[in-house]
Amino acid sequence: MPTIDVLDSTMYYEETGDGAPVVFLHGNPGSSRLWRRVLPAMGGDGRLLAPDLIGMGRSGKPDVPYRFDDHARYLDAWFDALGLDEVVLVGHDWGGALAFDWAARHPGRVRGVAFFETIVRPVTWDEMGEAPRARAEAMRGAEGEKLVLETNFFVETAFTGGVLTPLDEDELRPYLEPYPTPESRRPILQWARSMPINGEPADVHARVTRYGEWLAASHDVPKLLITFDTSPTLGITPAMAEWCAEHVANLEIEHGGPSGHHAPEDRPDTIAASVTAWAERHALLEPHAAVR
Repeated sequence: MPTIDVLDSTMYYEETGDGAPVVFLHGNPGSSRLWRRVLPAMGGDGRLLAPDLIGMGRSGKPDVPYRFDDHARYLDAWFDALGLDEVVLVGHDWGGALAFDWAARHPGRVRGVAFFETIVRPVTWDEMGEAPRARAEAMRGAEGEKLVLETNFFVETAFTGGVLTPLDEDELRPYLEPYPTPESRRPILQWARSMPINGEPADVHARVTRYGEWLAASHDVPKLLITFDTSPTLGITPAMAEWCAEHVANLEIEHGGPSGHHAPEDRPDTIAASVTAWAERHALLEPHAAVR
């Protein structure tokens, strides 16, 4: 599978099919591997692409802070290097946030956005559940350094506790291999500290606020939210889904059934079927459809 030069580094990506580009963006601490059972289940035509975010998976690991701005900058370069236009975006976790951010800054190049278990707006500490709040507080302190940098706790628990069906050792290994050292795990820790809560981190709060304005105003861009039951950590709660219904323009909401936060591991066929049907309803997989 291909690797392409971006800025001062490289980005790995999976690619299959022809036609209109459909870009699948993973979150923390995943990689393009997250989509390994979604892509083959997609119906219709489409050029399906799934990159590893910079510093993650098989992409390069440049000496950068790995803040949201860094990921957006390298992702911009990846889109441009491949000449991707008239794009359909599918995002999970921070991949959803990056999808919203890219769409908001490139409105003439996006035709549709599907998302689930992601960050649609800033939150406050008070509205977080007890377990998510405790986890976020731990990640932002010294305990986060220990849990993420000194061990592979974050990756292991994501794909054993953050899914309904825990991955076995062989399935988990490809997720762990990119992170053999504390320094290699810096991107994971930075993402874990990036949720915009009570206005902090300020740079992420600003990004999320800006793309929230685009989500509310982009009536000409179809959007799909897939909701799931039993997400144990970050995710789209019923209350957040209601907020999306009221504040996200041109939105369809479908329920995907029981799943952990890392839904492509639990419900790949459901995700593929929902995205395919939604894209076909809006003619998004037609390679020469008009830019929306």
